[in-house]
Amino acid sequence: MASTVGHVAAKALGIKLQPNDPFQHVEQPGASTFSSKSGHTFVEEPPKITEYLQELKPSRGQVYDYVLSLFPFLSWIGHYNLQWLIGDLVAGITVGAVVVPQGMAYAKLANLEVQFGLYSSFMGVIIYWFFATSKDITIGPVAVMSQLTGGIVADLATTLPDVPAHAVASALSVLAGSIVLGIGLIRCGWIVDVISLTALSAFMTGSAISILVGQIPSMMGITGFSTRDATYLVFIHTLQGLPRTTLDAAMGLTALAMLYLIRAVCSYAAKRYPQHQKMFFFLSTLRTVFVILLYTMISWLVNRGLPKDEVKFKILLDVPRGFQNVAVPVLDQRLASNLAGYLPATVIVLLIEHIAISKSFGRVNNYTINPSQEMVAIGVTNVLGPFLGGYAATGSFSRTAIKSKAGVRTPFAGVITGVVVLLAIYALPAMFYYIPNASLAAVIIHAVGDLITPPKTVYQFWLVSPIEVVIFFVGVFVTIFSSIENGIYSTVCLSAAMLLYRILRSRGRFLGRVRVASVLDDHVVGNGSDPRRGSQYGTFTGSAEEPFRSVFLPITHADGSNPEVELDNPYPGIFIYRFTEGFNYTNASHTLGYMTDYVFANTRRTNPVSFDRPGDRPWNDPGPSRRQLKRAAAAAAAAAAPTANSDTATGNKHSAGGPLNASESEKPTLKAIILDFSSVNHVDITSIQQLIDVRNQLDRYAAPDTVDWHIACISNRWAKRALAAAGFGYPTARPDMPHRRWKSIFSVAEIGGSSSAAAAAEFEDNEKEMESSGLGGAGGLRRSGSSQDDAIKAAVADDLEANKPSVEAANNVVISTGTRPRGSGRQPRLNAGRTVVAVHGINRPLFHVDLTSALQSAIANVEARNEVYSPTAPQHHREEVDGSLTDGTLH
Repeated sequence: MASTVGHVAAKALGIKLQPNDPFQHVEQPGASTFSSKSGHTFVEEPPKITEYLQELKPSRGQVYDYVLSLFPFLSWIGHYNLQWLIGDLVAGITVGAVVVPQGMAYAKLANLEVQFGLYSSFMGVIIYWFFATSKDITIGPVAVMSQLTGGIVADLATTLPDVPAHAVASALSVLAGSIVLGIGLIRCGWIVDVISLTALSAFMTGSAISILVGQIPSMMGITGFSTRDATYLVFIHTLQGLPRTTLDAAMGLTALAMLYLIRAVCSYAAKRYPQHQKMFFFLSTLRTVFVILLYTMISWLVNRGLPKDEVKFKILLDVPRGFQNVAVPVLDQRLASNLAGYLPATVIVLLIEHIAISKSFGRVNNYTINPSQEMVAIGVTNVLGPFLGGYAATGSFSRTAIKSKAGVRTPFAGVITGVVVLLAIYALPAMFYYIPNASLAAVIIHAVGDLITPPKTVYQFWLVSPIEVVIFFVGVFVTIFSSIENGIYSTVCLSAAMLLYRILRSRGRFLGRVRVASVLDDHVVGNGSDPRRGSQYGTFTGSAEEPFRSVFLPITHADGSNPEVELDNPYPGIFIYRFTEGFNYTNASHTLGYMTDYVFANTRRTNPVSFDRPGDRPWNDPGPSRRQLKRAAAAAAAAAAPTANSDTATGNKHSAGGPLNASESEKPTLKAIILDFSSVNHVDITSIQQLIDVRNQLDRYAAPDTVDWHIACISNRWAKRALAAAGFGYPTARPDMPHRRWKSIFSVAEIGGSSSAAAAAEFEDNEKEMESSGLGGAGGLRRSGSSQDDAIKAAVADDLEANKPSVEAANNVVISTGTRPRGSGRQPRLNAGRTVVAVHGINRPLFHVDLTSALQSAIANVEARNEVYSPTAPQHHREEVDGSLTDGTLH
């Protein structure tokens, strides 16, 4: 009914439906095209739109799994035990001791009061564990996000002077968190993959340098200029302000030196005394707490009893106790519109640092994170955090590393950290009064120093991809001389431009064929002459006596293969072309242009005099000269002689490095093109239309003949459908040569499982291997060896006996290789008892499973065409060629 309605609608709209496949029905299929088990041919049906829509429709189970995936803690909380709790307690308390001073320092970096850093720290660790897929990540204030937030707060202080700084930071957190949450809920976590490691490294390095330089004035007590200017200006102003250094420098420089000294001593002691490595790790981890406590005590001794305006150096002064800013975040249209321009950079910073860190620690600790779910965690944290006064927070590299090394067992360690932060908020504000600002600046400088990409890593980048090192330095320089936001945009855009350029300007490779064998020591792997050496590795060619196999390599040796290896041209006039960067609208023109240029350079027109009058020839095709015409006529006369064929007489090799070095008359005519689609997963209308245009162009070039198009290694059904709709997949219909002359070569596979001939052959190989090893087969396995070896061998023998196929059945099967065996006058055929089926549908004879079958088909049909056209071919031979489709022979 649907088909009838579709035909009526198409007729009414003037749509010409695609004709039925000429190979859709085969009257007498050969042994290569049907399953001897079912007796039916395999006809591949194209995918339908309903199938595509059905795949998009989620099932009930998928909906349930989606809802369950939003709360990953449900999968492990029921298994929580005392050992996990001990590990989480140690890690949680350790991280809590670090996050308190860091949170306050980063709040100063964000142009906020220190308590807002504590609020953000508390909400990050308390909320994250509900949605976490990483046990190591600690969410809270980080240096880069704080620096970015501080710049935005400073910018809006002039635009919206009536809005408090913490309200701006909270609104920014809600907006950015909502965007990230939305991306996570629709499970588009893959979006972070568009940001390259180069962009991430440049962003982290540039931001760290910017933060470090911006904190030097605070550490030295230098004032009189804005630390929110470009990094290079801040550095210049700092040098100019060195004479104005105050006592703050003593509190800052000594604190920074002590932080590095403790870390160095602990690192040396851990290597010197490995039995106490754990103790030295915790001492190194708590160095920030120790330094802050030490300098707070010094500040108390120096400044106690002094009024706020008479202190010897800058200190934090009053820090409110408890959550003093609990409220619904202020977010109106005016504030949102002013923040809109900052959202892209904020979202990128929230995502890339967190996802990169979580993936890295997941690989180190042998678990996998879900980027989409991590986005949900970040989003929820940043949406709910401002209700307690928090600002934008994400994963912290330093605290995550500490948490991992401290032996964290589950995400529940975040609750322990939250308790420590809560105690600090309510119990320690009095002590915070005397914390020196310079010491907090030293803590920030010490923390961000680890974010700078070391030179040895940059050198590794250079070895892998020199052009990306240029992008890396561009990102760093833009950050230093402009801003963090511009640095982010520049690296992301340059990385995307490099990718787009590579895709747009990509071109495929023309492949040549060479026979290779695998060699181990001084013998050929797979050679059956010595079963003790090589046969156990297999030949993968179906014959242990002929271990050589055909492989296809770029004829220009662009893959780095040995240039001394001469690559055979697959066949005169047949070209194998492999797409290297996919095949879509972005690169179709360039890659097909390269293909046609190469074909034209290495072939000649089938009929140079294809125009009745010289004036009929197009201006851009002047045609051959008179001398070339004479040579062509002589070549045609030679081809008509019974001693040689016009193409086979030209030789069978290309030069190893590109265009044929031959005169025009010696070049072969174009016969067929084989496209390797192994790197193509999707095609589009533009790419298919360009392929049709090239096919028409080459058909005109080869007129009156037509070019056969064979396509190998297609991995996508929709790509097959698109190619079939464009007329690819079956031969072009010609009135002078019907389809029945076509030699349909199909790849077949056994479907017999453990009773197949292939399984029997594998069993015999295993038996030979055991005999050659002195084990005497399965029985010998049980008799030889001792202890653990005996148990292993006995298990192997049991497995072999359990899966042993019927050797008698296997011996009744003849494997057809598509060529005549040596010493035999006839081609082998598939035995009727063998269970085989075609791999690809017989309605698409020009779609092939690999390059070998595609080349076999192309050669067979070119030779069949030559036989049909040859004036010396006998009539009975022509009839045999015409009926080759149904003769049942596996070619």
